[in-house]
Amino acid sequence: MTTLLGPDVPIKSWDPDTYEKVTGRPPAPTLDFARRLAGLGQEVHVRFVLVPGLTDDPADVEGVAAFAAGLGNVSRVDILPFHKLGEAKWQALAMPFTLHDTPSRAGEQVSAAREVFQAQGLHAV
Repeated sequence: MTTLLGPDVPIKSWDPDTYEKVTGRPPAPTLDFARRLAGLGQEVHVRFVLVPGLTDDPADVEGVAAFAAGLGNVSRVDILPFHKLGEAKWQALAMPFTLHDTPSRAGEQVSAAREVFQAQGLHAV
């Protein structure tokens, strides 16, 4: 049996410049969407990808954690380590994979980020 607990809210970065670099868009629509869901009492999951040299700055992790905790409707936070499994897709689309030289995230950095979210009272996996 599968239970849908709520929509995912992918927050790519707390830093507006980094968010725009990663997504090509400003963070406001995603953050506004998260706030609307909170206002409706809709349970959500937050997904945060930990990318070395991009979203792993402690202030970035702490900013996302504080925002998520302040919503009051986040039932789970997925800390996702960066990987290169999609690189072939970028190549097939003849698009540059700008993270080619980015190392995958080691377990201890993911654990440290998880602890930041847990310190905010969130269930982080």
